[in-house]
Amino acid sequence: MTNRPGWDFVALDMTILEALGLSRGGQRASRDSSGDTDTVRRIVGELEALEPERARYTAAFAYILGRVAHADQDISEVETREMEAIVSRLGHLPEEQAVLVVQMAKSQNRLFGHTENFLVTREFASIATPEQRAELLDCLFAVSAADDSISSSEEAQIRQIGSELGFSHRDFVLARRQYSDKREVMRSFRDNTKG
Repeated sequence: MTNRPGWDFVALDMTILEALGLSRGGQRASRDSSGDTDTVRRIVGELEALEPERARYTAAFAYILGRVAHADQDISEVETREMEAIVSRLGHLPEEQAVLVVQMAKSQNRLFGHTENFLVTREFASIATPEQRAELLDCLFAVSAADDSISSSEEAQIRQIGSELGFSHRDFVLARRQYSDKREVMRSFRDNTKG
């Protein structure tokens, strides 16, 4: 794990928040947008209007969704669409902004996931209410079930995230209950008992 003295949120925070026009601590970051397209510039301009705390929360939330989607080393289109819908709905963001946030979160997860996952989740736990943490846990199952199957690696990742967020095993099992029919392990068990 990379040790970054004085950093309390990791590269995701810096990359997404810089793209949102914010630096660590909520200050506006200067940007060189010479390479941006008009569309990206417009979206980033809209994202810059977000309050720093909301931007920080949304960045962490989206990153953690990407953590589960990437657990099996493949983020499918249907998982991406589910992430975008969740980020748009819960983050109260227009679709274009949600798409941009999810794409950045997916990229950061692919690049830094193994070293930054715990740090981002710890940061989210420190800024989220208990209700928001529970909402995230449910959304993790929704993203992993978006392709109609929760793989064992996705389920293990959700269990790990749940633990990092302070949920008990019982809390995890209760959240997972409504997705039981999507779990690969349960499908395999049913298939083996039928034959």
